Amino acid sequence: MINVFHIVSNKHWTGAEQYTYDLVERLRNDKDFYAEVVCRKHDNVLKQYRRLEIPISILPLKGVTDIDSPVRFARLLRKGQNIIHVHSFKDAFMAVMARRISENRETRVVVSVHGVYKPKSNYMYTKLYKSIDCFVFSSEMAREAFLGKAKKQYADRTVVLRDSVCDSQIGTQVPDLRRELGMDSHQALIMYHGKLAPEKGIEALLGALTHVDKAKYHLAIIGEGQPKYKAKIKGFIVAAGMVNNVTLLGFRDNILEYLRQADFGVLPSIQPEALGISNLEYMMAGKAHIASNNGAQPEYVHDGVNGLLVPPGDERALTIAINHLINDTASRSRMGTQAQKDFQNDLDYPTFYHKMTDLYRRLLDTAPVVDIDTAPE
Repeated sequence: MINVFHIVSNKHWTGAEQYTYDLVERLRNDKDFYAEVVCRKHDNVLKQYRRLEIPISILPLKGVTDIDSPVRFARLLRKGQNIIHVHSFKDAFMAVMARRISENRETRVVVSVHGVYKPKSNYMYTKLYKSIDCFVFSSEMAREAFLGKAKKQYADRTVVLRDSVCDSQIGTQVPDLRRELGMDSHQALIMYHGKLAPEKGIEALLGALTHVDKAKYHLAIIGEGQPKYKAKIKGFIVAAGMVNNVTLLGFRDNILEYLRQADFGVLPSIQPEALGISNLEYMMAGKAHIASNNGAQPEYVHDGVNGLLVPPGDERALTIAINHLINDTASRSRMGTQAQKDFQNDLDYPTFYHKMTDLYRRLLDTAPVVDIDTAPE
């Protein structure tokens, strides 16, 4: 049996936590694996993981200066074959140190890189990178952005393993959204879901909608963000006279049940996405969606085939794309059907899970990248 420890240290529930939740939910029912989550003592995160009814270790996880966490975590690593799967480089320092303290040479460190990053070149990080057995990227774009000129140093320890999503039923029953929003039957229900933040392009979306006939749509925005930014968004909605056309719904469980009620989605991110989990959720739900073309989205969203791609921050292009999907119901239905087929053929969760567990096994069948005695101090 392989012991898999997922380490997450965020204060809030983010994509990394959901990624871990979905993976651990399957690992716990796989006879070949033992799964455990290591996290900080934050109730909003613990509440979600406790639903899995798995072992949870609570550690400080304060970063590179934290001595207590690796010492305590090392006790779990002294026997057996272990995979330490971390989701930030900050936690990777703890993982590498704990492996060294445990003196167990049957332990490997895997880092899932959830974002688009360039490697840091200072001494501490250079030593850290040399001690990581595998870097997992969710797209070719994210991998290339990280490697840059460092391909000779790290390329042989990188894999592209595109994330996936699954339909996890958590929490309360989903209401009829059209009835909740008081929509007319002929209006298109447009949806944005995700973090409310400037880099997500929400302002460009609202700006584009000022050029769309108000009688034809209602936009539902699902997600949370900083209070100041939410206030800014609400101010824009009021000033543009869109109060009856745009509703901020806040955080909602069972997001796929909401997506299935939408006519189409819009995810106009300005910042390049390493993958775009929200994009995959529309595809899984069988819905067409509009996405930016500046991240990994073009690797799986094919313009005019299973969705629409627009330049980031381009309100005019967004307006054209939105009007197209509002007015051409046959086109959005065709794209939604194709999106769901593409998801099922190449992007579904069983495929992701098989590739990830195969990676765990292969890493333990090969020698570690660095001898424990030479791991970073």
